[in-house]
Amino acid sequence: MHYVYLLQSQSDATHRYTGLTADLKARLARHNEGGVPSTAAHRPWSLQTYIAFQTRAQAGVFERYLKSGSGRAFANRHLWS
Repeated sequence: MHYVYLLQSQSDATHRYTGLTADLKARLARHNEGGVPSTAAHRPWSLQTYIAFQTRAQAGVFERYLKSGSGRAFANRHLWS
């Protein structure tokens, strides 16, 4: 399985991150350890939502959508708590 996931910074709730991975648990740990340069400054992170896909291609299409303007609007309405 491949996962599109949404993270929210626990230190500053205005910072959010959307990503894609095949190992969600390990990827979240890497974000919280500071191993991802784009998220290191806003640690720790909490997992808000994830969606599973059978293929990386499907997950990639959805991740790109969530990073678009209309995808961010969709996520704000339906996926963020």
